[in-house]
Amino acid sequence: MDHVVVGSTNPVKVAATERIVSRIESSGVSADDDPDATVESVGVASGVSEQPRGRSETITGAENRARRALAAGERWDFGVGIEGGVADLDPTDGLWLVMWAVVTDGDRLERGGGPALRLPEDVATAVREGSELGPLLDDLLGTDGIKHDAGAAGVFTGGAIDRQSALEHAVASAFGPFVTDHYE
Repeated sequence: MDHVVVGSTNPVKVAATERIVSRIESSGVSADDDPDATVESVGVASGVSEQPRGRSETITGAENRARRALAAGERWDFGVGIEGGVADLDPTDGLWLVMWAVVTDGDRLERGGGPALRLPEDVATAVREGSELGPLLDDLLGTDGIKHDAGAAGVFTGGAIDRQSALEHAVASAFGPFVTDHYE
């Protein structure tokens, strides 16, 4: 795993990927001889709504980002796409924050999900009526750019986790089939 590209310039998504690539490299799980993998970022379109709705649209956005990032240059071994969205999760009530990551090497496409958090009803109602979660939270909390910081995950867990750590789980899950032989 020499060169990894993230299909976003969002610093939280890039940091989540850097952390997981570093952990994979330091754990010795990667079969690569180069222990100094690099992570770069490139802005690409997700091809989905600014506020993805449903697991399918959220996963599609992550897939598009991974493919488009990898296609943006010839020097990368893996493309990573990360997308957060909102979804109804049957059989539970409420609207949920969901996070998905996709990793591709150009041949295979692997997916991994992060934690799902139920949104408070007032926030869910506003999102159902068309608001985007990040700007909505900025308005409610008097912040600017919450999605580049703690994110909704940090807000709704009282800081127990933040957006980066939540996304790390999704990225690690998507990399799993590439770095272990358990999927062969």
